[in-house]
Amino acid sequence: MNNQEKDGLQAGRQLTILEDCTVTRQILDRVGDKWSMLIIVNLGAQSLRFKELQRRSGGISQRMLTQTLRHLERDGLVWRKATPTVPLTVEYGLTSLGESILGPLTLLVEWVNGNLGEIARARVSYDSGHGEAGPAARLEESNIESETKPPHAAEAIGAE
Repeated sequence: MNNQEKDGLQAGRQLTILEDCTVTRQILDRVGDKWSMLIIVNLGAQSLRFKELQRRSGGISQRMLTQTLRHLERDGLVWRKATPTVPLTVEYGLTSLGESILGPLTLLVEWVNGNLGEIARARVSYDSGHGEAGPAARLEESNIESETKPPHAAEAIGAE
């Protein structure tokens, strides 16, 4: 095999790796965004109707919830069951693939809960070293450190 053939083969391997990174990034973007994580955690407890899921996902608009649920369903993480009633009853739950991500998400939430104070101190230290320290940074630190109990998993990842 000559050098040109080797270069072509190596370029082909790099292209495959880049394609894999693109798919990996897309999936991580999906399951790692604020709303998807919150929805997965909420559905991890039980299947829910649309409006109840919206209530538990404080702050999410109907449009964003619909869009996020469609993406999660497309990726095979969530199932959707529509019952022909008046009005239409739609229920959502986690597929077995969706349930399999609960473990890593729970570990991530536990890590966040266990490191809130250290993260707040790091932010204040960074901000003071970069001229950004102010009442907001101090308030943020006091809010994080004043937590008396770890929040519910859904609250830790963005529920208002």
